[in-house]
Amino acid sequence: MIKAVIIDFDDTLCLTEEATFNLENEVLRQMGRAPMARETHRSTWGQPLFEAIKTRSPGVDVEEFRRLVDVVQAEWVEGKKIDVVDEMRLAAMDALMEQGKKLYILTSRTHQEVRHILAPDHGLAGRITAFYYRDVMEFHKPDPRAFDILLNDHGFDRNECVYVGDSPSDAVAAKQAGMHFICSLESGVRTEEDFEGLATDVFIPRFVDLPAAVALLDNKLAVLA
Repeated sequence: MIKAVIIDFDDTLCLTEEATFNLENEVLRQMGRAPMARETHRSTWGQPLFEAIKTRSPGVDVEEFRRLVDVVQAEWVEGKKIDVVDEMRLAAMDALMEQGKKLYILTSRTHQEVRHILAPDHGLAGRITAFYYRDVMEFHKPDPRAFDILLNDHGFDRNECVYVGDSPSDAVAAKQAGMHFICSLESGVRTEEDFEGLATDVFIPRFVDLPAAVALLDNKLAVLA
């Protein structure tokens, strides 16, 4: 059975592509630069921000962009414009815990980008057993070794773990690591066709469907046992 549910953050647990698009354009506005197109942002979604911004706004001063992102992000987090994990998603996580699952977050964000999520008064506190982000990991998705630190820390067999993500690179990393993969399509950025040939175990239309999907996966594994 599944023991560990490992959850991606951006566009999986928290729907942020549109909000992030707006935030980045606000930073570009403050820098006196033209806004990026939404399609450009969507086509580079999933890449590390400070690499992707070179494509999203060619010629941008990355260091100045980085500085202003920190300022605007802090303002928007305080105003609850971004990174809001709503009550329905928290309830879904509670349902997984009632199934006896341990919950983890594994993201490509840096510590600077997740420090507010790690706060003890955040809604994820008490629900997430451990957070894994770029600064504490030697390897990063889509390298399947991105999961090694979590597996070593907690002693899970790979077939006892499922990664929940939204991108083909999430699927590649999970499956090459020998784990199960559940794909959330809630953000609308991708469709099932984008995951053709990637051996996705279950597709879910909304994050709130995750407890039922994990239960279904448990049933499939019980039949195969």
